[in-house]
Amino acid sequence: MMRTLNILDSKRIMEKHGVKFAESRLARSVEEALIVANSTGYPVVLKIVSDDVSHKTDVGGVQVGISNDHELQEAFRKMMVSVKRKMPRAKIQGVLVQKMVEDGVNILIGGKKDQQFGQVIAFGLGGIFVEVMEDVAFRIVPIGKKEALEMMAETKGFRILDGYRGKSYDTDAVATLLVKVSKMLEKRGDIAELDLNPVIVLKKGAIAVDARIVLED
Repeated sequence: MMRTLNILDSKRIMEKHGVKFAESRLARSVEEALIVANSTGYPVVLKIVSDDVSHKTDVGGVQVGISNDHELQEAFRKMMVSVKRKMPRAKIQGVLVQKMVEDGVNILIGGKKDQQFGQVIAFGLGGIFVEVMEDVAFRIVPIGKKEALEMMAETKGFRILDGYRGKSYDTDAVATLLVKVSKMLEKRGDIAELDLNPVIVLKKGAIAVDARIVLED
């Protein structure tokens, strides 16, 4: 039997293994969301937190680019209406208010337990590009930093990270993150699937902004 964790529980597990996330806190009401947003500073992103919602964007459970209190109130209301309309039986734990990370490249880091090979780790461009370009590299866990860099270089999207048109991003931070995820998959044999999508790669560092883990019960 499989159990999909919500973004908050997935994030907690990954943070224990050294994965860095954008600053965020759970809010259970629009009033709490306003307090969090003013504490972290705008712009922010709102994400629904529910054990019953595994694909948040499909039900309107993600609102991005919120830059002030009025926009937050409207986005919060819009999101709740959409989620309750599309999944009326979903139990909502709250909303994750997350500091928006800008000016980076979106990548995907994934993991899956294969019946033949065991735990497998994946790398590719994140967001919508993973579906459009189908440009993903795979390795059997565990991997070291050298293998992580080789894996990244196999993808066409690596050119965007590695100095395309004069802009370069922190590929070393991505390789370090791949090794951390590999170690987590190796230690946590109960992880059936793992998605960090997107991770935003900056000129210095790489920050995860969304996460999903599926556990074997």
